Amino acid sequence: MPSFRFVHPIEVRYADLDPQRHVNNVAVFAYLETTRAEYLQHLGLWDGSDFDSIGIILAEASCRYLAPIAYGQRIEVAMAVTRIGGKSLTLDYAVRDVPSGADLATARTILVAYDYRMGTSIAVPDAWRKAIEDFEGGKTG
Repeated sequence: MPSFRFVHPIEVRYADLDPQRHVNNVAVFAYLETTRAEYLQHLGLWDGSDFDSIGIILAEASCRYLAPIAYGQRIEVAMAVTRIGGKSLTLDYAVRDVPSGADLATARTILVAYDYRMGTSIAVPDAWRKAIEDFEGGKTG
């Protein structure tokens, strides 16, 4: 299990529920996406407005659901970049119940550095690599 330095609180919305009265799996992926965006803004790598400049594209996503999430439950998503490759980043997540600290889901995504204007993958920018490694506390990879 990675060490998580970034944690983002999530509000479980009524709209996130499915007919089984728990958070739908699609909503969990939206929680991960929101946490990624907050992480990039926290590190100063994205201003939150210019989507062409974000410079990443999702290549792979997986999630292991461990327990249902209920409406009104206090949850958070912890996230860490666990690997920086030449053109990609691996991110690990834990969706947790705040009061107990129990993992409700664990997930992983792989992002590819991408130039939207050129329509092609690119090397992970050195500035990104440095900001992430500085924040995560050392080499990732």
